[in-house]
This record gives sequence, C-alpha cells and structure tokens, in this order.
Amino acid sequence: MFGSGKLLKYDPVPLLLGSNNPSIIHFTKRDLLKEDPGPTKNLWNQQYTTKLLNKQREDGSWRYPGKGSGKKYGQDYDQLETYRNLTQLVDLHEITKDHPSIQRASEYLFTKQTVEGDFRGIYAAQITPNYTAAIMETLIKVGYGGDERVEAGFRWLTSTRQSDGGWAIPIRTSGHNIFKAIASTSTVAGDRTKPSSHMVTGVVLRAFASHEEHKRSVVAKDAGALLRDSLFQRDVYPDRASVDYWTKFTYPFWFTDLLSALDSLSKIGFALDDEEISAGLSWFTEKQNVDGGWRLSLLKAKSIPDLDTWVTLAVCRVFTRFYEQLAT
Repeated sequence: MFGSGKLLKYDPVPLLLGSNNPSIIHFTKRDLLKEDPGPTKNLWNQQYTTKLLNKQREDGSWRYPGKGSGKKYGQDYDQLETYRNLTQLVDLHEITKDHPSIQRASEYLFTKQTVEGDFRGIYAAQITPNYTAAIMETLIKVGYGGDERVEAGFRWLTSTRQSDGGWAIPIRTSGHNIFKAIASTSTVAGDRTKPSSHMVTGVVLRAFASHEEHKRSVVAKDAGALLRDSLFQRDVYPDRASVDYWTKFTYPFWFTDLLSALDSLSKIGFALDDEEISAGLSWFTEKQNVDGGWRLSLLKAKSIPDLDTWVTLAVCRVFTRFYEQLAT
C-alpha cells in the first residue's frame, strides 16, 4: 500500500523495517503490511522494558524522580509517574495485564479512582478529566476495557461534559487561580456553560477511541466533531493555547496535538472527506522526508529510543486507517 505511492510521497516502510527496534519492526509488519509477525509477548523482555520494570516498587508504582515532587500542593506525582511508565510499556511494546508487573501497576492506579469514577490526586483535590481519561486509555489498552471500574470512569466522563459536548478543566472554567485551587482541599465544580478546551477534549477522546464499544458512541462522535473543527485553532484556555502546540508532538501521546487528534478521529470513524482532516493529513505529507520518515518538533519523552521512528510509525498508522475506510 505504501510502496505504491498511494498514501505518501515517499515509502516509509524500508526505514521502519530497517530499524534496530524489534517492536517497531513487529508493528510495521502487522499494522502497515498486514503480515503476521508473531505474538506480541515476544516483545516484552527487551532491555528497555526490563530496565523500566526493575524500577517498579512493590506496590506497583514508580517513584517520581524529579525534585519538584508536588508535595508542596499535595499533588500525587507518583501516580503521574506510574501512568507515564505504564503508558510507555503499553504503547511501545503492548504489554498487557497478563504480565504480573503490569497488573500490579494497573491495580495501583485503580486505588486512585474515586467513588464518583474519576482518577484524582495529580491536581491534588481538583478534578482532572484529562488525566482521568489518559489513565483510562492506558488501562483499556492493558486489557481492562470490560472492567466495571473503567465503565464507571466512562459514566463520570459522560456526566461531566461541558454544555457543548467537550471537556475542560473545572478550575479553568471557574476562573480560579490554578495554584491556589490546587493548594486547596476543596474541589472546584467548575462552570459547565463555558466552552470546552480542545486540549482537554482531545485527551479525553483518546479513552473513547481506545474502547471498542465507546468509540462508536454518540458522545465520542460529538466530541470528535468538536476536536475536528478545532484543528489548527487556538484553545480558549491558557494551557497550551497557542496554535503552535498543534505541531509540537509527544509519543506516546500526552497532550493533544495534530497527530494524537487524527489518531483518535481515525479510530472513531471520521473520514478523509472532512476538509479539516484532509488538511491535517496534508500537513504531514508536506513534512515527510525523502527517507520516508518525519523529524518533527518533539516535547516529552525524548529519552525514548528511536523516538523519531516511533512517530513515523504513528503517522503511518493514521494514514492507513483513513485510507482503509475508502476500501470498505
């Protein structure tokens, strides 16, 4: 498909198959070439995964390594670090809860879930639809998609939407000073009548897009339309408001950027004939290098080996999904 030149100006497959990373080769064969590369369990014992798992604590968590541990405002940065490491293990190597270390990490994160269904603590007592959904996305990929605790999270996300169908951080919609709000032990409810944030909506949508049932829901379609219409636009809230952030990327996905947004929209069922999606894909087409890969502006997780090649694979997966829809 790629070699025919139908999708991109340059064929990325030789670059991807030429990688020294077994996981990149495996997923290229499976997702782009539609070959059977064997079980993903073969990827679980690489040096990178072993090194990361060796740092895991007995309770399943990872300790946040930075000096600013969040303790000043009561923020749970160990929860944040556990989510970050689990996401790397899942997205880069598809390790599931069949691995005992992954099960322990997952169950640790579930201890951070409130009776309402959200995951709390990273913003201290404040509600975080973005981190709630991001943690849920990872837990779904690990294998907890049918778990009632994940369903409780979806019920919470559905019930906490802004009136336009998207999501925002409540302390932003209420006009609170973010540092004072995080330092407070009282939870801010927020103002649901205010517009949603495309940054937050894009992160939340990743949880829906990762779930076989919820990605087909009306909630996902409505939020997806909001995200699609926001591509290359400023956010209404100060967190990552500049349009420049659409083309500053992270992998595994963290914030909302053009690649993470198109990834979710491709899974939910949005089509190439959407003008905004076509423009987003064209941006990547124009930025492709002659070797078939991409060298984009990367933010978090720069320590991940072969990060540029991982981003290239992620772009190719998005193109594949959108063009596969044309054949169905």
